[in-house]
Amino acid sequence: MSGLVLLIPVALAMGFAGLAAFIWAVRAGQFDDPDGAATRILISPDLPLAEKPD
Repeated sequence: MSGLVLLIPVALAMGFAGLAAFIWAVRAGQFDDPDGAATRILISPDLPLAEKPD
């Protein structure tokens, strides 16, 4: 029973720290464009191919 006196506040503190980190990430714009990075790698600029030597 005495272990719960220590473990419950530690668990609550870790939960609030995780919630604070999530709120900070949302406010910092970490989740603004989740699909952009996934599709950006597929789009390449139209560059001419190097000429092949004969």
